[in-house]
Formats: sequence, C-alpha cells, structure tokens
Amino acid sequence: MKSKKLQIIIFLVLALALAVAPAVSAQSDYYFAVERETINIYWNADGTLSLDYVWDFANQPGAHLIDFVDVGMPSANFNMSTVQADVNGTSVDVSASDYQGNGSGFAVVMGSQAIPGNARGRVHVFVGEITEALYPDTEDDKYASGVFGTTWFGSQYVTGNTDVTMVFHFPPGMTNTEPRWHSAPSGFSSEPQVGADESGRVTYTWRNETGTASTQYTFGASFPASYVPESAIVRTSALKSFITGIVSLFIGLVTMMASFLPCLIFPLFFIGVPVLGFIQNRRRKLQYMSPKISIEGHGIKRGLTAVEAAILMETPLDKVMTMILFGLVKKNAATVTSRTPLDLDIASPMPDGLYEYETGFLGAFKGQNKNTRQNLLQGTMVKLIKSVSEKIKGFSRQETIAYYKNITEKAWRQVEQAQTPEVQGQLYDENAEWTMLDRDYDDRARRTFTRPIIVPSWWSRYDPVYAGGGRTISTGAPVSSGGRSGSSALPGADFAASVVTGAQSFASNVIGDVTEFTSKVTNVTNPPPPPSSSRSSGGGRSGGCACACAGCACACAGGGR
Repeated sequence: MKSKKLQIIIFLVLALALAVAPAVSAQSDYYFAVERETINIYWNADGTLSLDYVWDFANQPGAHLIDFVDVGMPSANFNMSTVQADVNGTSVDVSASDYQGNGSGFAVVMGSQAIPGNARGRVHVFVGEITEALYPDTEDDKYASGVFGTTWFGSQYVTGNTDVTMVFHFPPGMTNTEPRWHSAPSGFSSEPQVGADESGRVTYTWRNETGTASTQYTFGASFPASYVPESAIVRTSALKSFITGIVSLFIGLVTMMASFLPCLIFPLFFIGVPVLGFIQNRRRKLQYMSPKISIEGHGIKRGLTAVEAAILMETPLDKVMTMILFGLVKKNAATVTSRTPLDLDIASPMPDGLYEYETGFLGAFKGQNKNTRQNLLQGTMVKLIKSVSEKIKGFSRQETIAYYKNITEKAWRQVEQAQTPEVQGQLYDENAEWTMLDRDYDDRARRTFTRPIIVPSWWSRYDPVYAGGGRTISTGAPVSSGGRSGSSALPGADFAASVVTGAQSFASNVIGDVTEFTSKVTNVTNPPPPPSSSRSSGGGRSGGCACACAGCACACAGGGR
C-alpha cells in the first residue's frame, strides 16, 4: 500500500516538473510584440540630428521580462550625455556598457520598470545630438542629404505586426516646397504626408500599419544646404580626393593605351557607369512629368492648348513662357513695355476667359522683385505641369504627342505656303503659339520670314521697339496692308529675330539659367529617383552595421532585447 502511494507521489512530482519545465524554459527567452513604433527625426539648424523613439511593447505570457532595451545608433558620433529614457513616463537609466547590439549604441536599463510577461509598457528614448549625419546630395550640390535607418530587434524575439510611423522634421524657416523626399521602404506610401510640427517646422510623415519591429526601415530626404552650416555637411577629405584623382588619371591612361576589348572593359565600367548616371540624372532634371505619368493609355487627348501641348512635349520652359506671353498679348491682357529688363503693363480689369497658368504668369509680374518673380513663375509651371499630367492620364502619351506635332507641322506649312505678306501675316497671327512648338523654331522662322510681312495688329504690344518706331519698313517694293486695319509691314528678318529673342529675353532677364530654373520645377513634378549607395557621398560604417548606403545616418541593429 505504501509502495503504491509512493509511486503516485513520484508520478505527480514528475508530472508537475514536466508541466513547469516549459514555462521555466520559456521565461529564459525574450519574446514580445511591438504594437507601435514612432520615430521622430529632427534635422537641426546647427546641422546635428536629434532622435526620438517610442515603442509600445506587449510582452508575451511566460516570456523573460523586458529588463533592457538595446538601441542602435547611426555611428559613434552621438553625445551620450544628451540621451534620456523613460518607461511609462518614469525616468530610467541608460548605459553604453550594457549595450549588446552590433556597432554603436546604448541600453535602456529598465530597473524597477521592467516589463514582465503578459504585460505592456511604453519605452521612450531621446537622443539630443548626433553629428556627421548630413552629406552632399549627389544630384544637386546645393542640397544636403540625410538618410536614416531604424534600429530593429532580432526576429526570433519578435511576434506580430508593428504600426510604424516615421516623421522627419526639417530645419526651421524652410518652406514645404524646398525639401525632397527619397523613395520610401516597401509597405509605406511612396510620397510622405507633408505637414508642420508645433514649432512650425516642415515635416514629412510615412506610416505602415503592418510593419515589423524586426526589420530596418530606411528613409531619406534632401533639403537646401543653406539651412545648416557648411561645416556640418560631411564632405570627401582632401586625401580621398587626391587618391580619387590619381585613380582617375590612371584609368584615363589605361583607356588611352588600350587596344584590345578586354583592356577596355575595366575603364569603361568605372568611367562609363558614372558618366551614364550623370547623363541620366541630367535628363531627369529636364523631364517635366514623373515616369509613372508615361504609362500608356489608349487614344489621343484632344483639346489641349498650345501651351499645354508644349508641356507634354517637354518644350524648354523659356519658350513655354514666351508662348504664354504671346497669348496674353493677343488677348490684350498685357503689353510688353520693356524687353531688358522684361516688364509688363497688365490690363485692369483683365479680360475674361484667361487660363489659370495665364493668371499665375501675370501675378508674377505684379510689382515683384526678381527672386520673388522667379519663385512665382516656378510655382505657376509646377501647377501647369501637374494639370497636364492629370489631363493626360488614361490616354496614350505617344499618340497624343504625335497628334500635336502634326498640328504644329500643319501650322508651319500654312505660313510657309502663303503667297502674299498679308496672308502670311494673318496665318501667323492665327498660329503663333502652335508654330513655337517646333523644336527647330528659330531656324525655321528665319528661313520662312525672308520678305516683308504684315505684322499682326497686336505686335506693337509685344515688341516695344517696333511700337516706338525704332524699326524701319523694308526698302524693297511697297507692301500693301491689304485692308487690314491697324497692321503694317516689317522686314521678315527683323520680325523673325524679334520672335526668337522673346524666349531669349526670358532666359536672360527673368528666369536666369534655364536648366537651373527647370531643375527646380522638375524636382517637384518629377522628384529625384530612390537613393542609392551614392546618394550621399562619404564613408559608410562597418563592424556589423547593415546600412547599405554610404554616408547614411543608419542605426545598427539592437541586440534582440
């Protein structure tokens, strides 16, 4: 009997031991969910980076209590004295020596605020100063590039999805049209939500409600370098530049001496790839619409104005604005009072039926200084390009361009085949903006207008020199006005020169460098492509940091706790 009772007791003890063993084992491992993760990145006026993390942990039943949280840092260039942490609002210690992650970082010492199994807690970390976090933007030397990759936890310790929010705060004083976002990680919207924080600083916000805390997410943006000290932007050292120069010289010599294809492969790769990248980047800066707009639909989009067709055909913006000016002068909405500098007398009240881009154009000339005028004209062009992008959606871009090229050719053919100056002047009056769509406009105008031409009645409002009697009538045979009231003859060569110099006036007197002006517009309508390893020049980190981009302000992985 006693033997039977002893067996029962031993059985119960063994069963209890087996039941408890898994729990004891499970308690030896970290296993938690991160329900929400919010990261605020502050690009400060002094060029430093401030970092604010908030994690909402949900520790799992039976798991090891969360007694430390490892926080990876972009580099060793963070000021440990500016690091603060709290758990559910209660301050806790931080320790660099307790950090068990890769690369640089520190540990949040939870102490009495440790989160036990089957409990929740909010961990908040603030790092006030991280230096050497900005690098030159390789696509625009007037911009600084900042890229940040989040810290993460080992996948074996994390369960479930995480609602991840990343917020970039730009230096004070910046407008929301100045920064440029880089491509977002998978799962986040391609374009951030643009807003402002409590201090009025421009913000970019990305969110992914089904992210994971075991993944590093990398975000990037660029902004004008003038908002931070030059010394805060990490640039290539003189030694590195010297070495790069020597290498480039060596490659050049090898290229010159190469006589066989195998010998050419090496220099072609190292020289051709950067050159190709430069060409592609320059081409992007002159492309008004994002490539996603170029996805072909079906059919032709009819009904565009000549100016809108010019945008679709990516006509140089100085010529586009000359076309707008032509239209406004013809509608008696403006008169050119001076070519150098370009100045307009704007009608009051303005005539009805003006397009939005025409009213925006006129608004830029209402008592504005040169810089303000350029900014307003850039804004007008941005709105125009976006409007055309919307109108062309669902239609074949290729077929539509061919359609408007055909209209342009017909317009020129009519002008060229006119038998008399009167007819030629009338046809040009009707087709002035369409003829300007021809990329060979300058030469074609000079070839076409070789004889005196009866200028349109509105011409004196476009050409102030002609209006003031500064031009002479052709010395050839007399030219009849053909009964057209208010019109007179003008030597064809002078007429063609006046048309051509209209666009040149915009370039030299209004918008400055056409390429630079266009680049500022396309950086809004066709933002730079995703950042690559050359987006920010400078040294990346080694020693276990998983950041792929050189010069990124990436945070290395935490130690899984």
